[in-house]
Amino acid sequence: MTETIRLTAAQAMVRYLAAQKNAAGETYIAGCWAIFGHGNVAGLGEALYGARDVLPTYRGHNEQTMAHTAIAYGKQSRRDRAMMVTTSIGPGATNVVTAAALAHCNRLPVLIVPGDVFASRAPDPVLQQPEVFGDGTVSANDCFRPVSRYYDRITRPEHLLTALPRAMRVLTDPAECGPVTLAFCQDVQGEAFDYPASFFEAKTWNRRAPQPDPFEISAVADLLASASRPVIVAGGGVYYGHANEALLRFAETHNIPVTETQAGKSSMPWDHPLNLGPLGVTGGEAANEACAQADVVIGVGTRFQDFTTGSWSIFKNSARRLVSLNVQAYDAMKHGATPICADANAGLAALSDRLGGLKFNGPNSDAKPGWFAKVDPLTAPPGAGNALPTDMQVIGAVQRAQTPQTVVMGAAGTMPGELHKLWKAQGPGGYHMEYGFSCMGYEIAGAMGIKMAQPEADVIAMVGDGSYMMANSEMATAAMMGIGFTVVITDNRGFGCINRLQMGTGGAEFNNLLDTAVHETPSNIDFAAHAAAMGATAVKVSDVAELEAELVKAKGTTKPYVIVIDTDPYPSTEHGGAWWDVGVPEVSDRQSVLDARAKWDNGRKDQSLT
Repeated sequence: MTETIRLTAAQAMVRYLAAQKNAAGETYIAGCWAIFGHGNVAGLGEALYGARDVLPTYRGHNEQTMAHTAIAYGKQSRRDRAMMVTTSIGPGATNVVTAAALAHCNRLPVLIVPGDVFASRAPDPVLQQPEVFGDGTVSANDCFRPVSRYYDRITRPEHLLTALPRAMRVLTDPAECGPVTLAFCQDVQGEAFDYPASFFEAKTWNRRAPQPDPFEISAVADLLASASRPVIVAGGGVYYGHANEALLRFAETHNIPVTETQAGKSSMPWDHPLNLGPLGVTGGEAANEACAQADVVIGVGTRFQDFTTGSWSIFKNSARRLVSLNVQAYDAMKHGATPICADANAGLAALSDRLGGLKFNGPNSDAKPGWFAKVDPLTAPPGAGNALPTDMQVIGAVQRAQTPQTVVMGAAGTMPGELHKLWKAQGPGGYHMEYGFSCMGYEIAGAMGIKMAQPEADVIAMVGDGSYMMANSEMATAAMMGIGFTVVITDNRGFGCINRLQMGTGGAEFNNLLDTAVHETPSNIDFAAHAAAMGATAVKVSDVAELEAELVKAKGTTKPYVIVIDTDPYPSTEHGGAWWDVGVPEVSDRQSVLDARAKWDNGRKDQSLT
């Protein structure tokens, strides 16, 4: 007879997850973030309590932001580990939909287990149950379907026997990786079933490394054999695939310049001669010029997002051919690319072997020094005077405080663009930017997740006042848990980045900066006092010199250390960048809008649709 163990469905889920290991022998699900309510407290709450020694449970203050923490943990772990998030039904669940979309865009693992309505339907409609008149199978959790890589509803205890292995496959698959949602009916959580004991045996999930097809390698090698100015676009897949060394060897062997996307920044040392730095809308001149001249563009682990490609306008060479090395066929085939559907390490090695001793002329030797000659002065300490510092000068202060353990991170507003251009990352993982979804409010929760994944890291979150106001409650969680990181709040009194975009597209300043919006009482938020009230060490500084002094004090902190500095909302780095497809009105009574429309129409001439 098959040996069985009688458990509730919730107990079975927790026991199964605790037995799933990664290649290093660590529990793949590193912990569970939970806010309990009537949809999960009785079932999953009891099960998690019983397993708290092997699967720790953490309590957040907001469902969305605790999910952001879990996602940042998975990102900083290179997708080798992940976390679980459980919520009640109703608003607790739907609060996580935004975070699920973030994980989906960024291809990051997170296991979402929201409570669901009763499978029996006996008490229908339960509290917080949206009733869909024409479909009795729908609950609020159906919102997760389009933003989950795998979705299932657990309406019987034995469903876990198939659902959980499917969930783990998706979470650990480099091609399919993304959020998994298991909507768990609240009555089923407490129902018992005789599960096979073998279901709970330890299992190791090794990171799959799909090997390249020889035909695809041959096709790409033939393209490169006739190329004269190839360029590499390094994306997040280099980092997640642990392919940094492979990329370095390939670039050096064949003398091909490398450019970096937001997710791929820190793929190579910033000062390596072949690393031309950031490309695209938030890119530098050295990288963008190389991309404009390239006759073969080799994407490695990139999904070719519009900021990377300048909305497909930066690859200007009419003879340009696109190559995409990616584990996901969907990405490898984009825009008519010649694909190599494979692991980055394996693909680069096989292609290099096929190319043999083929070497190219490499980058323009003046391009990179010329770029830094333009932008380094922007990050230098400001001179004496009463002018508000710029965001670039703030970044310079943080850069000077950087150590080999520093991880700078951000997500939305001004910082993604400025950091992509200006930050000099010292090693893989030293730059953590959530720019697939660019979700305001990710920063503080994300910084906590990074620190949990990499305790030795010196984590510095760069966040504007607008993004801080979106979501800051996990500051209290980090303070209570003794998790230390630095938060630099640049207060430019509103949404400075979008205000500049509004002006850049001919619009009048309207509804973005607090001082140009219609408010009866002017805003006067004391961010330092607010952060301190949640348990952080917090200070407001008056200039960049004071900021540098506080950054030194923040090293080694065991709780959040918040530094607030007022900044000028108008300046940005004018050098570099590329055209971006932002729809501008075709009809307006404002000449500035019509001028912007003409500029936009002119930019579209370089846009390639294939």
